[in-house]
Amino acid sequence: MATIISLILLGILVLFLGIIKKPGLLLPLILAGLVISMILTVLDWNTVRSYYNGMLIFDNTARAFNLVLIFSTFLIFSLAAQYYRGVQRPLDDIYGVMIFALVGAVMMTSFGNLIILFLGIETLSIALYVLAGSHKEAITSNEATLKYFLLGSFMSGFLLFGIALLYGATGSFNLKEISGFVTHCTGTYSPMFLAGLFLLIAGLAFKIAIVPFHFWAPDVYEGTPTLLTAFMASVVKTAAIVAMYRFFNHTFCGIHGVWETTIWILAALTILMGNLTGLYQPNLKRMLAYSSISHSGYMLLAIIAFTPASGNALLFYALSYSIATITAFGILILVREAHGNDYFTSMNGLAKSNPMEAFCLTVALLSLTGIPPLAGFMAKYYLFVTAIGQGVIWLVIIAVTGSTISAVYYFKPIIAMYLKEPTGVKLAAETTYKIHLLFMTLLVILIGILPFLVIGLL
Repeated sequence: MATIISLILLGILVLFLGIIKKPGLLLPLILAGLVISMILTVLDWNTVRSYYNGMLIFDNTARAFNLVLIFSTFLIFSLAAQYYRGVQRPLDDIYGVMIFALVGAVMMTSFGNLIILFLGIETLSIALYVLAGSHKEAITSNEATLKYFLLGSFMSGFLLFGIALLYGATGSFNLKEISGFVTHCTGTYSPMFLAGLFLLIAGLAFKIAIVPFHFWAPDVYEGTPTLLTAFMASVVKTAAIVAMYRFFNHTFCGIHGVWETTIWILAALTILMGNLTGLYQPNLKRMLAYSSISHSGYMLLAIIAFTPASGNALLFYALSYSIATITAFGILILVREAHGNDYFTSMNGLAKSNPMEAFCLTVALLSLTGIPPLAGFMAKYYLFVTAIGQGVIWLVIIAVTGSTISAVYYFKPIIAMYLKEPTGVKLAAETTYKIHLLFMTLLVILIGILPFLVIGLL
């Protein structure tokens, strides 16, 4: 609970600094506040705390994923000074909304009651609708926020209807009581119960951009300001997949066979369609959007393969994916700033003009591909081994095939950077920005070489 309270206070302080016109203190305060939130989260390790009659439950699983969410947000804010350096308008509203979106994400990883799940999702979603359209002068940003708002509101209706049907069938919103209902059903479930379950799956699948609920992601990612797209691709995706994992792990693991086939099919379609469509993308931002979709499919393996190791595998995957994705978006910010676009041709010869930036992007893309010894390889290894141990062999074969396909589009910018003639435009990055990029790149390498630093936390 200290994590949520500290983040809420941080968001209020950020808005207060905007009122008293102290823009220079915003980022230092935010970064320090996020560090304090991480410290408070760690201090409660190995304790299980329940609040409001079990509506919020903070155990090691919730705390570990909360650390990933807060750390990812910290990395994104470390890039904000470079991204907004030419912006004259006050930024306290954007920063404040991002922090309150993080509060919603933390609620999604710590819920013990479906009401808190819905409140967390809506807190996160409403903040994202605002952030997607924060670049009001750009038509693409206005289009992104309108499309995301309309589709997101529609799918929130599915989610809420599913929760209502589950309540009608079980008589409770509490996960433990719903789990008790499932245990005593002895294999016979009412149509109301099953309809509620699958409507809730559909609502969560939209937030994670799982096929066939993925159609919003490429356009919204492309139209949203790049720094905020990094937030959506890392923090939002992690929160949504963990919410789904927590929901099934705490409530429906006893009826694995009822929903396993549905999640299996969704995962297979997401992996294949995400990677195959990624082959035809002309620029880095849309490519990363389809990359994000495919990684949603990989992470569904942890939900299908329920073992004590599933949580560790998902934690490792979420952390390695988030760091690599934020690093890639960090380079994307510089490319768009220098060229006004992010087509692969804009990266021609980048290794000669900006060798450090080219190296960082290469490491990030290779990690997302799953090339050893980087973090992405170890993440996929642990996830696939966990799934094979539970007999999910065919889906692992599809996942390996998808990873092989992804190498084609991940290598497009790498080939452009190292094998094409330079464009003559040099990326301009401040020293602190380069340090942050190098730090994230080294983390991707370090976590891949020393996976035991993360893999045994849960």
